[in-house]
Amino acid sequence: MKTLVRWLRRIVIALVVLSLALTGLVYWLTYHPSDKQAARVRCAADTPVLKSGQPVRVLSWNVQYLAGDGYVFYYDLPNGDGPDERPSKASIAHTLDDVVRVIREEDPDIVQLQEVDRGSKRTDNADQLALIRDELGAKTYPCTATAFYHKVKWLPHPHIMGSVGMSLSVLSKTKIASATRYQLPQICGDPVTVAFNFDRAVLSVKSPTDSGKNLTTMVTHLDAFAQGCDTMQRQVGAVEKILKKTPQPWLISGDFNLLATDSARAALQPAQRVYFAPKTELAPLLRDFHSYPDAAQVDSGDPSYFTHFPNDPAVGHADRTIDYFFYSDDLAPTDQKIRQITDPRISDHFPMLTTVLAP
Repeated sequence: MKTLVRWLRRIVIALVVLSLALTGLVYWLTYHPSDKQAARVRCAADTPVLKSGQPVRVLSWNVQYLAGDGYVFYYDLPNGDGPDERPSKASIAHTLDDVVRVIREEDPDIVQLQEVDRGSKRTDNADQLALIRDELGAKTYPCTATAFYHKVKWLPHPHIMGSVGMSLSVLSKTKIASATRYQLPQICGDPVTVAFNFDRAVLSVKSPTDSGKNLTTMVTHLDAFAQGCDTMQRQVGAVEKILKKTPQPWLISGDFNLLATDSARAALQPAQRVYFAPKTELAPLLRDFHSYPDAAQVDSGDPSYFTHFPNDPAVGHADRTIDYFFYSDDLAPTDQKIRQITDPRISDHFPMLTTVLAP
């Protein structure tokens, strides 16, 4: 009997040690940002500030980690069985050139990018923010700010099995005084799955003007594939709290992964509707703030307001609006547009542009 007790004790101790070791390993492999923390900023010392009243052109774009066209990734189909795991090196190089070309043609003062890989196995561990900035010219965009929203040293996913680094990234022609990363609520799941999953965030950038005021520009990328959970409601609620606490003037842009209206969902192919709730979680932001596109524009049925071109071959064309600008009450845009690029289709999202006046 004593021998049995000793063996049971040893087994329990071994299980406890193994559990602690696995917990420590998961913690070491994954990212643990604070709810609010300073984001990394690089800025040349002699960078000028914005001039009060100056038109400020802002470009926002989910660049799909420079993957390019012609792929159906494993996560692109409703059943998660797309054939492609990663883009080729040639595709990344061509797409980098295309992204840089479009930015040069539009000549924005501030560039807000989503899905910028920095240290991901699938994109050869490159720093895509550095690649884009180098191609554009460091003197053209002397300031950058960046914040990770997926960062794992080694992700045990059958389609990845390696490092992941995805960021929100900003390039600016004028001085960035500071940048802040705000953590958003995480997707539902068990603790291990949540630890390895995305850490969605808002990146807030403060640009000073010669009047002594600041223009705050924010960029975000909310969750996708969050069906059966209140993730989207919680993330939208967190974004709204950030906006209401941010001194005006401000704007926020990005891939919200949400439709503006219930009728926009009804217009999708039946298989595509599963990605969205019958009642859109974006409603509070659309109700409380000016947006582009707004609900009326989306409901007009005008395809020029579409921002997303799914990689699902069963769709084959842009069919939804999930990217937006939102503005504080005192910031009236003087120009807004969606540049719908289909030849070549550089990303599964189209770049969006707006112009506002510096305070």
